[in-house]
Amino acid sequence: MTTDTRYRIVIRCSDCGEKYILRGRQKENGQYETGFKQCVCGNEDNFVVEASPE
Repeated sequence: MTTDTRYRIVIRCSDCGEKYILRGRQKENGQYETGFKQCVCGNEDNFVVEASPE
């Protein structure tokens, strides 16, 4: 897959359980860029991320 492929990203907060469904692209280092910064509970680090191609 190329870096131009869009992904459906599901981010779950491990602290409060909040779930976010976003679209993003995979960066060269294997991480996904969605613009997501932090959960509404203030958590910035502890997430479960699942991705699937669109």
